[in-house]
Amino acid sequence: MLRDRAAELLAALAGQRALVLGDLIFDTFVYGDVNRVSREAPVPILSETRRNAMLGGAGNLARNLVSLGGQVRLVSVVGDDVEGEAAHALVEEACGKDAVLVRTLNRPTPSKIRYVSNNQQMFCVDRDPPQPIDEPTQAAILEAIKAQLGGADILILSDYGRGLLTPEVISGAISLARKAGLPVSVDPRGADFTRYDGATIIKPNAGELSTETGLPVTSDDEAEAALMAFKARLGKTEALLVTRGGGGMSLLDVDGRVSHHKSKPRSVFDVSGAGDTALAALSLAMAAGIPFVDAMALADLAAGVAVSKAGTAVVTPADIYADMRGDDAPPTWRIITREQASKIADDWRERGLKVGFTNGCFDLLHPGHLAVLRYAASVCDRLVVGLNTDASVKRLKGETRPINDEATRALMLASLHMVDRVVLFGEETPEALIEAIVPDVMIKGGDYVADDLPGADFVKANGGDVVLAPLVDGLSTTNLIKKMAGEA
Repeated sequence: MLRDRAAELLAALAGQRALVLGDLIFDTFVYGDVNRVSREAPVPILSETRRNAMLGGAGNLARNLVSLGGQVRLVSVVGDDVEGEAAHALVEEACGKDAVLVRTLNRPTPSKIRYVSNNQQMFCVDRDPPQPIDEPTQAAILEAIKAQLGGADILILSDYGRGLLTPEVISGAISLARKAGLPVSVDPRGADFTRYDGATIIKPNAGELSTETGLPVTSDDEAEAALMAFKARLGKTEALLVTRGGGGMSLLDVDGRVSHHKSKPRSVFDVSGAGDTALAALSLAMAAGIPFVDAMALADLAAGVAVSKAGTAVVTPADIYADMRGDDAPPTWRIITREQASKIADDWRERGLKVGFTNGCFDLLHPGHLAVLRYAASVCDRLVVGLNTDASVKRLKGETRPINDEATRALMLASLHMVDRVVLFGEETPEALIEAIVPDVMIKGGDYVADDLPGADFVKANGGDVVLAPLVDGLSTTNLIKKMAGEA
């Protein structure tokens, strides 16, 4: 897909209203280091360093819908337990207060705890409800769907096999949506996908489609044969889409035509949640009236970005567009706002990456600057550079400065391979920016005193480090200006 076409399609996703019905899972990621083996059994001991709680299942789908620009209303169930309370709070934070979470007694909130060391999952602990939801809960769910349909552009069924999407709930929800004129997309689970018949599109992965049809799904021709075989068992479903991991995606559309989209080769970091990302992009594209074949391409691009992130991370339009650009892209995409920097830094940390920060005016970029930036990049995994605006430079350096305006200075920094993002700030110190980014390490030149740096106390209080980079003697912007003026 061409970049200009992708940008047009991504813009069309903004504001589309998705109604999500599916299993909500309370996800916990426990991160730590493994340095020894237990004396009690031949198993590694994980020394916990941090843990993150987030929405999984239909909750992760909702998070991705929001991050891609959509508006989301979520209908699901939670237990009357601590995990249910925590999940409810996360849903309100991610989607607002319009979500409908039906509480069930004697039925726990589905939960999953992943233990991670060195960016690799060691093992996972699941807690699943022992039975599907009962008839009164089914009735409450369908009433909630009926009440919410008027404010939606598409209904999405996210089946994680935790007992919410019973055959009665599935058929009832699809019937209500189609009568209201809404498309329905489905991420299936389990056996006998004919229970989803009537949806606009059903999106199994290759393994699921192979199990459902008894046919292999490892090549374009095999995918086509399996899609045709599955479609022959469906009387009312319009389209099928199979996701094939690194093999891309294959679509059987309403006219019986099969199309394929080849994935971009990439290093896979973590496949957790990539299916949710694909379904989110596909569904918002459908809601926007984008043709199936373009919706498939967009979904594949989004899923490709998702697998390059750790855990159930969300994907934004900026992520997708930046991923498409490659090395020939203009560096301006690395120049971002404070709000964007805060979110990106959180994402990097979730991926187990150390976030570094340095700042300055960088008026006349010289080898001294480059030495500090190279050192800064060497002590972190991702480097954010705070750059003084023109107004703040004038307050600090006088009316004759800066020599180069802020746009030029930002572009020069963003063009350097050791700089991952550039953020302009208008204050005289970067303290507020530091508090927004919460860097793991703060780096400045060796002519400063670490404890006197604005923001140093905040960095240390949050478990970070403050380090000083070696300086190149005699190199400074002020000295260069004096030399050009014949004063030195």
